[in-house]
Amino acid sequence: MNSLGFDKKPADTRVVVAMSGGVDSSVTAGLLHAEGYDVVGVTLQLYDHGAAIERKGACCAGQDIYDARQVAERLDFPHYVLDYESKFRQSVMDDFADSYLRGETPIPCVRCNQTVKFRDLLATARDLGAEALATGHYVQRVMGERGAELHRAVDPSRDQSYFLFATTDEQLDFLRFPLGGMPKTETRVLAEKMGLEVADKPDSQDICFVPNGSYASVVEKLRPGAIEAGDIVHVDGRVLGRHDGIIKYTIGQRRGIGIGGTTEPLFVVRLEPESHRVVVGPREALARDIVRIGQVNWLGDQPLTPEGIDVQVKLRSVSDVAAARIRSSAKGGAEVVLLEPQFGISPGQAAVFYDGARVLGGGWIAETDLKLAAA
Repeated sequence: MNSLGFDKKPADTRVVVAMSGGVDSSVTAGLLHAEGYDVVGVTLQLYDHGAAIERKGACCAGQDIYDARQVAERLDFPHYVLDYESKFRQSVMDDFADSYLRGETPIPCVRCNQTVKFRDLLATARDLGAEALATGHYVQRVMGERGAELHRAVDPSRDQSYFLFATTDEQLDFLRFPLGGMPKTETRVLAEKMGLEVADKPDSQDICFVPNGSYASVVEKLRPGAIEAGDIVHVDGRVLGRHDGIIKYTIGQRRGIGIGGTTEPLFVVRLEPESHRVVVGPREALARDIVRIGQVNWLGDQPLTPEGIDVQVKLRSVSDVAAARIRSSAKGGAEVVLLEPQFGISPGQAAVFYDGARVLGGGWIAETDLKLAAA
């Protein structure tokens, strides 16, 4: 049995490596090549790279494609660049813009993994005769009694399991994550030992197609004329000011709201896209302990039931896990009941469930509520 779990020699095992041009995917390819696997590198061109060539921290465009090609040439394995711009635009960028216009806070990196990378690229890897698709994600694939399981990375500061919750059981059978058991510092050391020029390359930004972090400018470009001004309203009904687009606000936001003269700290409590209103209030107005989710991808051994099971849930990529109970909903999807209220939960984000290190799945947050308000 070789290191990827196949009963054959590495030389007889073809592995496609998704290469973004960064240090993580480059080391992934290098490690597998050094073990003797039949490595094929594939880089996806995801968006117009002309404007991104000089941008630091981008991925899948311009300089990054060149860097991936250089790694493949240095280590001597075949490398292909595939034009996925149209797929990326439809599956990720359009969804990103529409989500913001609905008053949500989207996570395009999850959509990219869910569609372009683990659906379209995985199919391409099979077409190339590969038996596995390897990526540079910091997450672990662990064999359990019922098959492959998704687990957190060993290095908690690099763990990317939150962004991979939509990975299906069928995809896990085909995927491999060689870096999940090592810290990022070791990855860079390995890159230096391999003589790779990307060893000191900065990590890519979370959202590769958003220049200078300006979400609003991207939405305006994708949906011209769709952004409208409206009122900033206190939860008690007072109109406090005006804004020039709800896409510039997220639930839980405190700074940069655009109002002054108030004695209490104010937070964005909710966004109302139909009336173009931004509703603000004190921090306690953000408290929620019921989270309704849709498009659930469940990876647990037992199916979800109306009775539910106890889990730990992560409601933002940067938040800690919270104790909760998840149960299937009669309306479809699932309902999460938090043991203690959480603050700043936003529709459009993901709710990801854990049992210790194991990822049990997740879904997209659709609505939030408070028990007292729902009673």
